[in-house]
Amino acid sequence: MGSGIAQTCAVAGHDVVLCDVAPGALERAERAIASSLGRLVKKEVLSQAEADEARGRIAMRDRLEGLEEAGVVIEAVYESLEVKREVWGQLAAATSEGALLATNTSSLSVTEVAGYSGRPERFCGLHFFNPVPVMALVEVVRGLRSSDETVEQARAFAEGIGKTPIVCEDKPGFIVNRLLIPYLNDAVHALSEGVASAEDIDRAMKLGANMPIGPLALSDLVGLDVGLAATEALFVEFGDPKFRPAPLMRQMVRAGKLGRKSGEGFFRYD
Repeated sequence: MGSGIAQTCAVAGHDVVLCDVAPGALERAERAIASSLGRLVKKEVLSQAEADEARGRIAMRDRLEGLEEAGVVIEAVYESLEVKREVWGQLAAATSEGALLATNTSSLSVTEVAGYSGRPERFCGLHFFNPVPVMALVEVVRGLRSSDETVEQARAFAEGIGKTPIVCEDKPGFIVNRLLIPYLNDAVHALSEGVASAEDIDRAMKLGANMPIGPLALSDLVGLDVGLAATEALFVEFGDPKFRPAPLMRQMVRAGKLGRKSGEGFFRYD
């Protein structure tokens, strides 16, 4: 997600600093951005010169430094409040008072994460969708203490990088995941109950509901660990049994079958 957001902002003309402290993460981001830009050139969405210019706007760093002049700061770390608390504790000291602060979360409380920044009035959610360069929507999430100015600035920023922003309140799952996550979770329940094979469940939804991708293949694309975390967050926030995570999903995460990124999930990937 981080590399996709960085690429999208760079293509729109912004200078970007992409930070990651995990070993090898920046090298993977470099390859992902080069591959994605290459596809856009091949499809004639960008010229080679435009792709090269966009890549030249992205600086990569393995520490949170040189961010004092950043006008917009977007955090896109793992869906864990503990991790986000640690990162925002550092970002608060590394960024300017006037910067727009945003978290890219799919299910966690934006209001709670905003508290870690020390500047909740300047904080909101910017929920991008995967793959970021392709997906048009950005959910602009208003935290309980987000100012009107902050929300409007975030909406305008998303629009300026070629996305369609929709402003929503800080409710569990926001709009898309409140509806999507239970659908994906129900597909896993159906598979574990032996309703049909993974292939036929996906084929049924593609042919019978005109979905472009089946729910189990989509779970593999999102990442089963990410899907599980989102489902658990909805279950905890609502306390409603309909959000109960499918035990099979939890088992697969424990087995390291995370979907496309691990090479195996509900389907196998070369």
